[in-house]
This record gives sequence, C-alpha cells and structure tokens, in this order.
Amino acid sequence: MAVKKTTASTTAKEATKSAEAAVSAGKEVVESVVKAGSEAAAKGYEQAVAMTKEQVERTSSAVFQGYDEIATLGKDNIDACVESSNIVAKGFEDLSKAWMSFAQSSMDAQVAISKELLGVKTFREAVDMQTSYTKSSFDTAMAESAKLTELSVKVANAAITPIQDRVNVMTDKLLKPVAA
Repeated sequence: MAVKKTTASTTAKEATKSAEAAVSAGKEVVESVVKAGSEAAAKGYEQAVAMTKEQVERTSSAVFQGYDEIATLGKDNIDACVESSNIVAKGFEDLSKAWMSFAQSSMDAQVAISKELLGVKTFREAVDMQTSYTKSSFDTAMAESAKLTELSVKVANAAITPIQDRVNVMTDKLLKPVAA
C-alpha cells in the first residue's frame, strides 16, 4: 500500500504541475490578449482623436470662410446703401435747386407783370396782359413740372442701381450652391 500512496502522490504532484502549467499558459495568453487589446484600443483611440481633430479643423475652416464671406457681403451691402443714400441726397439737392430756380423765375415774372399792369391805360389792355401772363405761366409750369419729373425719375433710377446690383450679387451667391 505504500507503493500506491507514493504513486498517487506523484501523480497528484504531476497533475498539479500540469494544472499550474496550464494556468500559467492561460494566464500568459490572457495577458497577451489583454495587452494586444489595450494596444489596439489605444491605436483606435488615437485614430479617432486624429480624425475628429481633422474634421474639426475642416469644419472650423469652412465656418470661418463662410463668416468672412457673410461679413464681406454685409459690408458691401452697407456700402451700396450708403452710395444710394448719397445719390438720393445729391438728387434732392438738384431738385431743390431746380424748384427754387422755377420759383425765383415765377416770382420775377409776377413782379414784371405787376409793374406792367400798373402802366396800362385801359381795362381791355389789363385783361389781355393778364390772359397772356396766365397762359405763359401755365405753359412754364407744365414745362418745369415735366423737367422736375424727369429729374426725379433719373434720381430714383440712379439711387436704386447700387442696391439692385447688390441684390443680383446676393441672388447669384445664394443660388450658386443650389445649382451645384
């Protein structure tokens, strides 16, 4: 029975060694798998960070470029409004001068006819002179009215041109991405 005990003890020791070797080998495999997994995860993380950084840089670049375009468009629009306002101001100045010139010439004509009326000898002469003056005043008023209207239309057309040009530019800018 002593021999059986020794053999069983030896077999148990060998089994324990085999189990320990298997556990050690399994532990090494698990450690190498965990190490490989950690390295792969770190690489994946680094790639994800690099890709995210690249996307952020591209997006930031596009956003800043878009902001610059919008700022430039806004500045150009304001410049067009200022130019249009200057044209309107100059146009009103020209219209005022034309109106004042007409008013001055009408006043001069009224003073002249008044002086002539004071020198008439007959009632018939006064009526004829007044009729002639009224017809002349009406014709002058119609001619000046047409002149002032024409000047007003010129000013309006000149004032709208810069704004119309900006509308065309904005329309082209906004429709270009849609057409592409």
